[in-house]
Amino acid sequence: MSRIPLLQLSDISLTFGGEPLFAGLDLVVHQGDRLALVGRNGSGKSTLMKVMAGLVDPDSGTVVVPPGNSVGYMEQDPDMAGFATLGDYAASGLEPGEMYRVERAGEGLKFDPARAVSTASGGERRRAALAKLMGEAPELMLLDEPTNHLDIEAIAWLESELSATRAAFVLISHDRAFLRQLARATLWIDRGIVRRQDKGFDAFEAWRDTVWEEEDMQRHKLNRLIKSEARWAVEGISARRKRNQGRVRALQALRTERAGQIRRQGTADLALSSGSKSGKKVIEAEAIGKSFGDTPIVQDFSITIQRGDRVAFVGPNGVGKTTLLKLLLGQIAPDEGTVRLGTNLEVAVFDQARAQLDPDATLWDSLTGDADMRVSGKADQVMVRGAPRHVVGYLKDFLFDERQVRAPVRSLSGGEKARLLLARLMARQSNVLVMDEPTNDLDVETLDLLQELLDDYDGTVLLVSHDRDFLDRVATATVAMQGQGRATVYAGGWSDYLAQRREEARVDVARAKPAKAKPRQQGGPKPGLSFTEKHRLEALPSEIERLEAEIARLEALMTDPELFTREPVKFRKATEALVQRQQKLASAEEEWLMLEDKAGG
Repeated sequence: MSRIPLLQLSDISLTFGGEPLFAGLDLVVHQGDRLALVGRNGSGKSTLMKVMAGLVDPDSGTVVVPPGNSVGYMEQDPDMAGFATLGDYAASGLEPGEMYRVERAGEGLKFDPARAVSTASGGERRRAALAKLMGEAPELMLLDEPTNHLDIEAIAWLESELSATRAAFVLISHDRAFLRQLARATLWIDRGIVRRQDKGFDAFEAWRDTVWEEEDMQRHKLNRLIKSEARWAVEGISARRKRNQGRVRALQALRTERAGQIRRQGTADLALSSGSKSGKKVIEAEAIGKSFGDTPIVQDFSITIQRGDRVAFVGPNGVGKTTLLKLLLGQIAPDEGTVRLGTNLEVAVFDQARAQLDPDATLWDSLTGDADMRVSGKADQVMVRGAPRHVVGYLKDFLFDERQVRAPVRSLSGGEKARLLLARLMARQSNVLVMDEPTNDLDVETLDLLQELLDDYDGTVLLVSHDRDFLDRVATATVAMQGQGRATVYAGGWSDYLAQRREEARVDVARAKPAKAKPRQQGGPKPGLSFTEKHRLEALPSEIERLEAEIARLEALMTDPELFTREPVKFRKATEALVQRQQKLASAEEEWLMLEDKAGG
């Protein structure tokens, strides 16, 4: 059975900065497609998505959207000129009857529609753009890093919405858990070629490695053939008056083929150097509290962080994760309690806001202008983990080419800015590493390398992240901040935290549940009861049976191990409903026993 095409790209060619990005590209997106669009930073993912959205015109080729279909694109940096509030922008172009979709998305994505555009952060603007797209409800949604600037609860809400939608979508994301949950097929951009595999993201890395192995084998065969033909050309010349010119031309063609092959981009050469060892106990906080006005950030919180620990801080945006980090690092004082820092601490910080980068500075100046990295008397060298390096060579370690070295930081993509920050961070010696949302905009391969780097780092890591897969790979303990000053330490990463939360919920329910009475269906009214009591006694068994059935359904719902991640609001409501029905059941059973005793008395 053929599927309906929603978008067709035919023979697309596009050149950026003198370099061909795509040539002869063909792509069809069908009704019901759920596609992950993956590739290295700089491979052209976002550009391809803009071509699909009609925002970038190719040099040649055609983009066709069949009549009656619409394509919607979530803008990374939306133009909100002329709009007073985020809500005005998100609702623009919608009919009154469609407004409920924007309101619903705004609630799930946690953006304030009344926020003035002039004061909105980049993250708030992107959430408004995502709400606008979901309000428009096109047949095909193009989503470029939609989870950036979302907290875990909002990511879970978006996962649930996209899982339930009938629309097709193409998704760019660094969030493995998000891609695994949603993608049913994968588009892979690699050196201008777009390949498709009709399997979910879980199968991507094995597929990629197989393609690369086959490519390496073909390159090896070509090199052997060139070597053999070159030997013939040299060794046979003394034995022949005339060469076989056809064979010589074939050798030249083989060499041209090899020269034309596009080499795979290497991986960033990441390495962290620990400074001198810190004391065994790095941070000890005892019963600390901090409030801003009437808003408690943390109350009665205690934690001991030892050398080598990897502690993750999770919770909704705005709950105070960064404030708690500053409390633990001694950068701000608690209102109550004490924080004791260990000896010999050398702290390095990766800032989620990229505030350490001057947008007008060049990449060269971003490194050589750093006092901690400057090599005295050497304008072209930087100090990297105690040894001088040429600035261009060091930037190449992080996949920057020579043409970018003198370019301004503002010209970089989000992933490239993250790599530049990592280059600065990793040049320094440290024994405490603070990483605030380090995974934003990094490609999958760089995320893998960063994880390996943190595994090998023998200092202490404090990590704020909404990337559940990364948390599972890195964290040895998780501090969950739930608002109203509540912060709890759990062992392990994100999945471990969820398992412990579910167990706590089951214990809470069990404590609220009394020993069950065994009501029996009454044969008729009992003497000694009023008319109302007789009626109530007869009605109670069916009410108790109904409550028991509702409790069984709720308990079955909560056995879903992914419910808290996928739909945290639903999980919370189900927990509350379960406790409420247990209490009602207890009251009904007590009432039945009291009336039964009275009737038999």
